[in-house]
Amino acid sequence: MALYKNARVNGEIVDIKTENGKITEIGKISGEGEDLKGMQLVAGLIDIHTHGAVGVDTMDGENIEKISEYLGQNGVTSWLPTTMTVSMEDIKKVTDTIPETAGAKILGYHLEGPYISKARKGAQNEKYIKDPDIREFKTLKNIKMVTIAPELAGSMEFIKNCSAAVSIGHTDCDYDTAIKAIDAGAICLTHTFNTMPALNHREPGPIGAAIEKNIYVQVISDGLHLHKSIIKMLYKTFGADRMVIISDSMRATGLADGEYEFGGQPIDVVGGVARTKSGALAGSTTNLLGCVKKAIEFGIPEEDAFKMASETPAKLLGLKKGKIAVGYDAELALLDKNKNAIKLICPKD
Repeated sequence: MALYKNARVNGEIVDIKTENGKITEIGKISGEGEDLKGMQLVAGLIDIHTHGAVGVDTMDGENIEKISEYLGQNGVTSWLPTTMTVSMEDIKKVTDTIPETAGAKILGYHLEGPYISKARKGAQNEKYIKDPDIREFKTLKNIKMVTIAPELAGSMEFIKNCSAAVSIGHTDCDYDTAIKAIDAGAICLTHTFNTMPALNHREPGPIGAAIEKNIYVQVISDGLHLHKSIIKMLYKTFGADRMVIISDSMRATGLADGEYEFGGQPIDVVGGVARTKSGALAGSTTNLLGCVKKAIEFGIPEEDAFKMASETPAKLLGLKKGKIAVGYDAELALLDKNKNAIKLICPKD
């Protein structure tokens, strides 16, 4: 049992009791505990789409604990290491195990590629792109989310039989195909607006389908991948219950400008913007807390901005995390007055 006194949660000063890794009581609680002195406490952030940070990439197959430590230092308590389009052998090497790490906990993996569109590959390696294969997919372990392009042959069978959350992305599909994919079981868009057809008044594409079906949408709110007006439009359209803030961070996150590697390709980071040699955006160099702060800066209410990076991605994955409420996992982040993370609070007993 642990007790935290005088935490500021959504503007209110409360005490929080935890037991066996769960929140058991919130309010004015008698007893001695750690005095948080009115500092802001938020539910730990959950990044369902991040490739790496501090010089390490998911696909390196080593040192992934350095990413977890960095994420933990920035308010993230859980994450899905996200793969790139490489050989299936290399993907299996990475995803076969979930290492125990300090900082942010690895929940499983997000498979981004190889089942994507060559026309919308972005920074992915075209050499390894292929049609969805559900039998091949079932040989993989620990996959919690998979991004696919539903116009590819075999996609609908794949979606119907996939045990992971299916997200539509890196796609050139039209509205009708996206609707069919959603009806088959797809529940999300991957980095909405990026690497997919734009929302057009006569050809609404996957974004129009997502609006009609009210599925989840991943949004990189770093201010570079999307204009702030588009971020606000997505928030007003989908709301805090369906919009998920992601970082899509790559290995240069937390480091200086320079030349890096991403998915086997050289990447230039200039002014914090990562691009392939051909000029395509190659992930972001902003962590999830930075994306939340940007969303707040753009005019999204603070409580909703944090929710879209904690409770909403947890719901997408079917987990009881990301919310300061009785019965939820006690995975919390303490922030300073500038909303920078001071430490994680993740009691286990």
